Amino acid sequence: MKKRKNKGFFVTFEGGEGVGKTTLIDRVHSYLTSKGHDVVKTLEPGATQLGLSLRDLVLHKEEYPLSSRAELFLFLADRAQHVEEMIIPALMQEKIVLCDRFNDSTMAYQGAARSFNTELLKSFCAFAASDLTPDLTLFLDLDPKIGLERAEQGSGISHDRLEKENLSFHSVVRDAFLSFAKEEPQRFHVIDASQSSDSVFDLAIKEIDSALCLN
Repeated sequence: MKKRKNKGFFVTFEGGEGVGKTTLIDRVHSYLTSKGHDVVKTLEPGATQLGLSLRDLVLHKEEYPLSSRAELFLFLADRAQHVEEMIIPALMQEKIVLCDRFNDSTMAYQGAARSFNTELLKSFCAFAASDLTPDLTLFLDLDPKIGLERAEQGSGISHDRLEKENLSFHSVVRDAFLSFAKEEPQRFHVIDASQSSDSVFDLAIKEIDSALCLN
């Protein structure tokens, strides 16, 4: 991978459905901002104008049946625009970027659960992300059955194409994330999302503060 020529810090948050990423990112953003850091909070898909349209297509336009390949390339198109338009400029300005989902989600959902070739998909992700790799990844781990129940309760009814996949699909996604954590223990850290939101926040801040001190 190419080394990034800046002093920014890139944190990604990963996990299955209903694990509490949005709540955690909001709290982490507030905490880091209160400590005087310049922080950008973003997400995939949908952070850019193009991304909003792609998000609608890939997740919510169920009248448009998507092949697995089409789904993959819509996610990658969103990432390519996101990285070039938002993430790299923020990092070049020495900001901390907090991102809800990144390449690991593609490797888990499309790679493991959709059974795409792993090595080929890694090359696609690297190309779409301009070889950008997170400095730190926090995976919120939760039994997918519980996560899906949380997601449905939170929105009243699920309209997300991926949320509507069966439980076995989401179990494969979870197992994939856990395998990533074993492969890259320096970058990838697992947090038990069945704990209270305060406990999850405390553990996340511990990992982020530690990583920032080493950066």
